[in-house]
Amino acid sequence: MKRIAVACLLAVAVQSGAWARGASPYLPLQLSPEIERQIERVLILADRPVLARPIAAATVLDALPQACKQDQELCRRVRRYLNRYMKTLALDQASAEVAASDGASVPLPNQRGLTSDSSWLVAAQGHWQFNDYAILSLGGVAHADEAVASGSMLSLGFEYAQLDVGFREHWLSPFTTSAMLLSTEARTMPSITLSNYMPITRLGLQYEVFLAEMSHSDRIVYQDGYTQGNPRLAGLRLAIEPVPGWSLAANRVLQFGGGARGGTSFGDFFDALFKPGQYDNVDSSAQSQFGNQAAAWTSRFIFPGSTPFSVYFEYAGEDTSYSTDYRLGNAALSIGIDFPRLWQRFDLAYEAAEWQNGWYVHGVYQDGLANDGRVVGHWGGDERRNDVGAQSHLVRVGWEPSFGGVLQLRARTLANEDYSGVDYRRAYDLTVSYSWPIRGFTVGAEVMSGRDVYGESFSRIAGYARFGDDWAGNASVLDLEAGRRAPGAELFVDAGVNLSDVQVRLGDGSPTATTSTRAAAHVGLGARRPISEHGDLGVRLEIDQIDDELLLAVRALDYRYRFDNPLALSVFAGAARYNLATPAYGYYVGAGVQWRDVLPRFDIGLDVRYADKVARDKLLPGDPVVNPRPDVFYDISSATLSLSYRY
Repeated sequence: MKRIAVACLLAVAVQSGAWARGASPYLPLQLSPEIERQIERVLILADRPVLARPIAAATVLDALPQACKQDQELCRRVRRYLNRYMKTLALDQASAEVAASDGASVPLPNQRGLTSDSSWLVAAQGHWQFNDYAILSLGGVAHADEAVASGSMLSLGFEYAQLDVGFREHWLSPFTTSAMLLSTEARTMPSITLSNYMPITRLGLQYEVFLAEMSHSDRIVYQDGYTQGNPRLAGLRLAIEPVPGWSLAANRVLQFGGGARGGTSFGDFFDALFKPGQYDNVDSSAQSQFGNQAAAWTSRFIFPGSTPFSVYFEYAGEDTSYSTDYRLGNAALSIGIDFPRLWQRFDLAYEAAEWQNGWYVHGVYQDGLANDGRVVGHWGGDERRNDVGAQSHLVRVGWEPSFGGVLQLRARTLANEDYSGVDYRRAYDLTVSYSWPIRGFTVGAEVMSGRDVYGESFSRIAGYARFGDDWAGNASVLDLEAGRRAPGAELFVDAGVNLSDVQVRLGDGSPTATTSTRAAAHVGLGARRPISEHGDLGVRLEIDQIDDELLLAVRALDYRYRFDNPLALSVFAGAARYNLATPAYGYYVGAGVQWRDVLPRFDIGLDVRYADKVARDKLLPGDPVVNPRPDVFYDISSATLSLSYRY
């Protein structure tokens, strides 16, 4: 890590002639929900799709002018909050919480190891910008079980290359309540990070690369036994935002080294990065195995209008599949939608995730992809005793009443699959909180009650005070005229029929079987916005019956080219979920032709679609034998004829 730090410092130093804006401090992450929610609202109104956190203060500052056109009161609040980050020396945030609990002790999601029976929590962070291109941040989070210096770091650089050395947090997902690869579920790790907060080139390129040190483990497989030490966690994020309101990112994390497995060379690292099938998915005792890897594609789309909203996806894999480096095995699919303002005083977000078995466990690193006993990704990974698939849902509603303050309601549920032999129950919890701003402080209370995956009930009541969350003022109101729907932006519903067949590879040595072609109903729901004179970009959710089983597909990229006549052509890509005995996942691609305005607001279209190597693991007693593959693969070919209504 020392050698990497020196190399990164030199890389920043040689760029000194290109410095323009200097380093930026970061905003709090999962510490101040009221102001974090308002910042999220600003970014949606400003057409800035965020795919990772923590967010640089400079990013939000740049977004304010456009957001102010629709909600001036919101901008006034956020601008006042950002003022402290513009100072040379400031206390950015501080908070204290006391709590009482009853029942089972459960991990609280995304709270750095905090459990429901912890009776107190304190957090603080401040910064000293002693040079335009250098910031010293000091902070930490402590509770009854542990303390960690989260947010303490030295930041050097400028908008295109900022180096952070210390306890910088990482959140590799557009989701605000969960992340499959990396979140704040576990204790913050010391790391070295190089990233940019200002997009580069017309593609809007953003990058983040880091190396972190994980907690000590004495269960690292090495040769014929075990070694002990601190594994490393490396991460890479590459994102583009080629047009306003849409972004796409590729994320990777790699767990490696530790004990006698240390000393990995840069050559080994890059081999594992670009050839995971050869260096990751081999016998656990083999020295050719680099370590443990996970990858994800994420995207975010913002629909502009009087009621703007954001739709975001994450398709991730803990492994590779079908002997290829680009197909994701042990897959996970997450879908979210966020309305920053409904009926002037409300906001609403819904997020759902489902993953197959194999997440956060590994043959070499037998403590898992975890830090200090907590998984580094989705909070649901801490609610189990074995490697089992699961599904989670979350609904969050916010209300700014006329008498002031913010009331938030959050409902969450988690269900592990039932094939593991453990008697899991559906877990759920309901949380209600009310916060009130007063003289630069936020004071409030929160009540939580629920049941864990083992059927044990729990409850918690907490009171808190936060310094610096100065968001007092009248309820913000969207200017409906300024925020009216952009010309050409459309919501639409599809209804029609699909014709499909399925190629099935059982992975037991038997030949591929193909089902007969069958017809069934097709339904779709989508949104699109213009990005050029003839081009539109959007997202879509599709539901089909395929061979008597439900296929749910998401188009994270849905591009349409309109000719001067009624004809339009489209191409799309995303992921599909096939509802079998256990869920199956794979890539989803296709193309289509459309005749617009056959009737006013009605279009007719023909699409050809392909779901590639949709896979599920052989986990049930009646599944085919595992040899030679542990998965069953399905190639789904289909064509749809549908009528689309735009509104």
